[in-house]
Amino acid sequence: MKITHLPLSPATRQQGAMQSYYRWHAVVYDATRWTFLFGRNAILQKMVALNPGTVLEVGCGTGRNLKRLAGLMPDVQLVGVDVSSDMLKRATRASRRFSRRVLLFERAYKPDAQAWPVQPDAILFSYALTMFNPGAEEALDRALSDLPADGMVAVVDFHDTPFPFFRWWMGKNHVRMEGHLAPMLEKRFVTREKVIVRAWFGLWRYILYIGVKRNPDLMST
Repeated sequence: MKITHLPLSPATRQQGAMQSYYRWHAVVYDATRWTFLFGRNAILQKMVALNPGTVLEVGCGTGRNLKRLAGLMPDVQLVGVDVSSDMLKRATRASRRFSRRVLLFERAYKPDAQAWPVQPDAILFSYALTMFNPGAEEALDRALSDLPADGMVAVVDFHDTPFPFFRWWMGKNHVRMEGHLAPMLEKRFVTREKVIVRAWFGLWRYILYIGVKRNPDLMST
């Protein structure tokens, strides 16, 4: 499968940091992340139950989620986007079996980026938004513009931690863990499900969220 390279916006410091970070982490990502990226299978099962026709995953990484969704949903069209070429090379290999139903793009997910070849019915953010610093709000605004009137957003991500040192350490790894995603999501989407779960005996909590696109006329209320 060929990765389509589209022009990136002028590189921000954060995007460059992500590209550098995953250049080294891509090799060990799937072998190590299962130990702390909890809830990924759960959010995929929730998406399967809702049965969208087209899914866009923002920050698709190694393609782990795309491969699973393709196997669980034989008719779904999948689009993945990521800023890391190293991660996308792995995503290409992971999804090769489903290459006719998976499109991959190397670019940032911003309001001014080019349109997709197909409109997604659902957008998945799996441990991506807490690493968009800055950029989380802009990514959610873009999701609003990408989705149809009844479109769905699905999020699994870090939520918060009561321990300042752990928050600091995660920040060193480009993760913001301040409970900031829930209000951002609830401002833009009508909440269908929100679950916050303790991990590692309360060292941190993660969030599972399903929402439907909110009417723009009601977003200020």
